[in-house]
Amino acid sequence: MSEELDIPEEGTESLYERRAFVIDKGQEPLRIDKYIQMHLEGSTRNKVQNGIDAGFVTVNGKTVKSNYKVKPGDEIILLSLVNPEHTVLKRENIPLDIVYEDDTVMVINKPANMVVHPGVGNFSGTLLNGVAYYLEKQNPGLDEDSLPRFGLVHRIDKNTTGLIVLAKTADAAAHLAKQFFHHDVKRKYTALVWGDMEQDEGTVTGHIARHRQYRKMFDVYPDGETGKHAITHYRTLERFHYVSLVECVLETGRTHQIRVHMKHIGHTLFNDWEYGGDRILKGTIYTKYKQFVDNCFELCPRCALHAQTLGFIHPVTKKEMLFESPLPADMAMVIVKWRNYIANRKEL
Repeated sequence: MSEELDIPEEGTESLYERRAFVIDKGQEPLRIDKYIQMHLEGSTRNKVQNGIDAGFVTVNGKTVKSNYKVKPGDEIILLSLVNPEHTVLKRENIPLDIVYEDDTVMVINKPANMVVHPGVGNFSGTLLNGVAYYLEKQNPGLDEDSLPRFGLVHRIDKNTTGLIVLAKTADAAAHLAKQFFHHDVKRKYTALVWGDMEQDEGTVTGHIARHRQYRKMFDVYPDGETGKHAITHYRTLERFHYVSLVECVLETGRTHQIRVHMKHIGHTLFNDWEYGGDRILKGTIYTKYKQFVDNCFELCPRCALHAQTLGFIHPVTKKEMLFESPLPADMAMVIVKWRNYIANRKEL
């Protein structure tokens, strides 16, 4: 048997994980596509060959062809799709806010209440369902396996709005996936959080792993104990005494990273029901204040988080691409309400 190395995933927002194998001394010469198919659960020969052709597989640091024969001592590094929960992608005519598109990539402004890709409980109505429909109109007979395998290289939460990039070719997906792994992608988020930020700017560092009690949540753990290394840089944009508007820049990309890191430092995201932000965490006990906050919750009935800036190197032109998405209406209205509320307060 070969030895499988434990290489930490470098971005849970990425839909790809990195795995590595070292071929043992007793391995007979074997085509690499067959070897990977044997060691990657749920894979098919066609998918493996497509991945090799796209540069998702390296041997001793170099890309190879599908007919390469592994030999003892070879180190194989493989980028594989994380938890492919669906096999058939249902094409659906879903309106898409396409910010940019060319032959290799497309950037979409995702609305709230939309899951990025199909999975358990969400096999329809996702962003990828809409993209599949849209791309099939451009390319009739689109391969069933191509889009789920190569289209997505990262994701954002269901109730997070903002920018997401998708690859239209396997080569583009490989190029973008490597940028996410190496933290070369620029990602800037805007969030409304509970409390008056203690500092104008700062950095939150803390390993993130699944919550020990609530499996749908994540938590911060002491370095080295469990989880994966995560870094979030933040800057305070505006203060409303009871809540603050902040800008968050991801150095790493873990699941729920901003939500977990902000809660960790005592500033849970506004109306983030999974992490307790859907109740009054700062402010007065007066009925009018409670009514005001409830009105804000109704205006923005979701976690107040927006993926505002996305930058990457174009897979073909190699030019830097930078995109900005304005705040969605629900967040913008809530921010105006808080600004007016504080301005009209006689005493704070």
